[in-house]
Amino acid sequence: MPSKQKTIKVTAIKNGTVIDHIPAGKGVEILNHLNINNEQNEVVLGINFGSEKNNKKDVLKIEKKEFTPEELNQLAVFATGATVNIIRNFEVSDKFDIELPEIFHNIIKCPNPNCITNHEEAETRFIPIKNKPLKVECLHCEKIFCEQELTLK
Repeated sequence: MPSKQKTIKVTAIKNGTVIDHIPAGKGVEILNHLNINNEQNEVVLGINFGSEKNNKKDVLKIEKKEFTPEELNQLAVFATGATVNIIRNFEVSDKFDIELPEIFHNIIKCPNPNCITNHEEAETRFIPIKNKPLKVECLHCEKIFCEQELTLK
């Protein structure tokens, strides 16, 4: 007897943002970084969905919240290549990929315990050195770090 495949459908959003093709397991970090947990927005987070592009992916849908490309590009620490869809009146009005910014400004904590940013009230600044895997250089201590060493500020 053939098995029946069940599908759970998520309601379409009228206005908001959908971030698709997030690397699997990074959706929670992005949700926390976007700091929308305390707002009244309806949020759907899908984890480890099947993906032809990446094998597995996370998806984030946020009702009534629209981010600028600049805000979302700061998420490149976790999701370079993720796709952002801006939804207006149930239609995709704008679509773009998250790309590495020229500088990560006050997003990443410097992993170097001797860096001045870990001892004084100084903003962190990192420039990308390599895309995949991500490597960045701290503009204060001039050390280079790989993606696995990075944490959010």
